[in-house]
Amino acid sequence: MGSVNFLQLILGILLAAVVAFVAFRLRSLSRSGAIGAFVLGAVVFGFGGLPWACVLLVFFVTSSGLSGLMKRRKKKIEAQFAKSSRRDAWQVAANGGVAGLAALLGVFFPHSIFPWVLFAAALAAANADTWATELGVLSKGWPRSIRSFRQVSPGTSGGISLMGTLAAAAGAAAIALTTRLVWPTSFPANMERWSFALIIFAAGLIGSLVDSLLGATVQGIYNCPVCDKETEKHPKHTCGNKTVLIRGWKWMNNDVVNLACTGSAAMIAFIWVALLQ
Repeated sequence: MGSVNFLQLILGILLAAVVAFVAFRLRSLSRSGAIGAFVLGAVVFGFGGLPWACVLLVFFVTSSGLSGLMKRRKKKIEAQFAKSSRRDAWQVAANGGVAGLAALLGVFFPHSIFPWVLFAAALAAANADTWATELGVLSKGWPRSIRSFRQVSPGTSGGISLMGTLAAAAGAAAIALTTRLVWPTSFPANMERWSFALIIFAAGLIGSLVDSLLGATVQGIYNCPVCDKETEKHPKHTCGNKTVLIRGWKWMNNDVVNLACTGSAAMIAFIWVALLQ
């Protein structure tokens, strides 16, 4: 187990508090989301240090920024999504929980590459999924179901498009490139950084596709009897009426799908790196 730098920990807690407060004031986070982001940031910034903080900040700033910029374009389909672009604590945990656990694992194995790769892969998947969701609305054509490849309406769970897939790749690449640029000094200098960056990119992109696959197959999808529209919202639709489950598993909500997205990316990266050792 590595030693804890208490000055770094204190500075990390302060930085996490500032970031969470600013995000709350900018309405990127709800009150519970700000608390969740503070806890996650304190762990990553305090125990991981600057390289880990940079990766987390790239994810948070780019994903939150895109959510804000695309808010107007998403307005027409917002009623289909389970939650708004203002993240709550569950969303923070679903997108950043795996990365937070990986950062804690890094405290016990400071010279191992595995915690760093798990951390980065999980955030690459979360970033890929967010970029795909936010930029996918720019697609001129309707998306297609990842399961049947039939056209589905914009905002449908499991729908993919060329624009969305390219956005997912760009989101994963942003995190992978950041990990390459801020490589921790605790790792051997002779490590092939681009190889690990490629693994992080690929795992992140695959994780986002896992998200889409789950959305098209087992995620709980509901119908509003009054609006006659499919939605992820439950127990009530935007109009205030109760929604009825029409397919999928009730417990497989958007947060569980996002957790599976980041978790699968971390697992893929772990297996890939382990095979290379």
